[in-house]
Amino acid sequence: MRRKHVPQRTCVACRQVKPPRELIRIVRLPSGDVEVDEKGKKPGRGAYLCPNKACWERASSRKLVEHALKTKITNEQEENLRQYCRSLSSESV
Repeated sequence: MRRKHVPQRTCVACRQVKPPRELIRIVRLPSGDVEVDEKGKKPGRGAYLCPNKACWERASSRKLVEHALKTKITNEQEENLRQYCRSLSSESV
């Protein structure tokens, strides 16, 4: 019997390949807004990050999310992403 195909996604910060359920998706909506997509169902271009602060801080400092989403992130959107990062534990969720 064949195994079910599980899609793989890459963290934009550490480049680890994992199933999408183990990563957090950040999405650029068609309206241009950038936000965290906790369920992974929102339409738009997505970028994935591991659920640990180190990856979030690395992605923020190197503007990796901006590059992956092919858009500029406003200060307000960046602050929203940082608030989400602060809610994560220091190791992983």
